[in-house]
Amino acid sequence: MRMRRPLLAIVLAAVAVGCGTGCQKVLFPSDLPRNQFETHDRMRQRYVPLEEPDVFGNPQPALRARLTQPTG
Repeated sequence: MRMRRPLLAIVLAAVAVGCGTGCQKVLFPSDLPRNQFETHDRMRQRYVPLEEPDVFGNPQPALRARLTQPTG
């Protein structure tokens, strides 16, 4: 009886961890448009990326490209 309680606790912990870390798809994939405006921009070939690399190669927000007025 004494041996069963620790074994039962280990099995229950393993089941809880298994249920907590499920195998499911990502809810919002990064390659799909985030909203209807981004879809419209992609259809009109006016898409501006959200991030751009800085001089060191680290991603940073592409604020200048997104805030400038489109020409044409």
